[in-house]
Amino acid sequence: MKSNDILIRNVTIVNEGTRFIGCVLISGQLIKAVVEGEMQPASDCEVMDATGLLLLPGIIDCHVHFREPGVIHKADLSTESRAAVAGGVTSFFEMPNTQPQTVTLELLEQKMALAAEKSLANYSFFLGANNSNINEIINADPRTVCGVKVFFGASTGNMLVDKISTLEEIFKRSPIPVAAHCEDEAVVRANTEAMRLKYGDDIPIEMHPLIRNAAACYRSSELAVTLARKYNTRLHITHLSTAAELGLLDNTIPLAQKRITAEVCTHYLWFCDEDYARLGTKLKVNPAIKSAADRTALMQGLLGNKIDIIATDHAPHLAEEKRNTYFKAPSGTPLVQHSLPAMLQMVRQGKIELVTLVEKMCHAPAICYNIENRGFIRPGYFADLVLVNPEHKFTVSKENILYKCGWSVFEATTFDASVEKTFVNGHLAFNNGTINDSVKGLRLTFDRK
Repeated sequence: MKSNDILIRNVTIVNEGTRFIGCVLISGQLIKAVVEGEMQPASDCEVMDATGLLLLPGIIDCHVHFREPGVIHKADLSTESRAAVAGGVTSFFEMPNTQPQTVTLELLEQKMALAAEKSLANYSFFLGANNSNINEIINADPRTVCGVKVFFGASTGNMLVDKISTLEEIFKRSPIPVAAHCEDEAVVRANTEAMRLKYGDDIPIEMHPLIRNAAACYRSSELAVTLARKYNTRLHITHLSTAAELGLLDNTIPLAQKRITAEVCTHYLWFCDEDYARLGTKLKVNPAIKSAADRTALMQGLLGNKIDIIATDHAPHLAEEKRNTYFKAPSGTPLVQHSLPAMLQMVRQGKIELVTLVEKMCHAPAICYNIENRGFIRPGYFADLVLVNPEHKFTVSKENILYKCGWSVFEATTFDASVEKTFVNGHLAFNNGTINDSVKGLRLTFDRK
């Protein structure tokens, strides 16, 4: 019988703060060996010569909205996981604001079953918090559920948790990490009404970062941090968008020991409020993309380890929905296929080191959420791997976008590097533009007591 081993040789391996030319041996679902220099393959082993290519751990995107069940005219687990693997993403955490909202463990398991049938990438799903489901939260299994999502501010799907007594109970009793969307609802509402008085219902999109402003973000994040410190909660603040919030975060202790962590999304590092004039409501996201100064501070916070993770908040809507006026255009933008190429472009621009990119997109999500046997190129770990051609340019166009919604804020952008191959659990899911969906991803598990 022919071996199913694959040897990737002559490749530049980028992993755990180093880069070197070597070989990686895949055996079944796992990495069998990682060697600097040459390695002699077995006679029945498939050999891939990857001279000139980069080998990274698979990207772990711990913040996506794949819209299934209930909103599948915009996206679904099959289409968006295909886009994910095309972008080098091998594992994702999906959010609970679907229809129905994922606020019970039964509904959570139904999502897991859907993903087992449809998803090319590995998966986990957040349980959603509301004002009355504390019993569901406290009964969640820390080994099989990535976390609980708490919306301190209303966003797409309106899962606002606005009772302080409920928040106290969640932060006190949750056995799984609390991932928080932090925008203060009172501030946002007051700003909205002020803008409505001035402009009516057709508010210019340029006002979005003034409505969902830095004060709204900071006040909400400060409350989340205060509660986490009070109860020693494992808190993760999602999609930071302001310089001010960096003051709430610590970079003096190792990541594995942090009880409060944070993420930034690619669009907050790439765009700023100057881009609304060009992209309009396509760039309407919550929290809002803010100033160039905020963008610079977020990158500095990332490099200085106040921010721990780069995610996407991939949130597709149909183009015709986004073409609406301010209040009718939904918030969110699709990103999971283009986040890695965009971040690689920032490497080319000298804004971030390649080893840091790998740390923030691969290693840190695994450490933050205690994901078992993923996020690193190590023997015994799952063979979630991405081969990148650093010199193969491509231009984003409707012809190569895989999102079900069919558009991207990066359309007409040329990236200098491209994803060539993506392995998910040793299966070659993406190969030079061709997707092999014969093998599905696995449910992620977590090394927690």
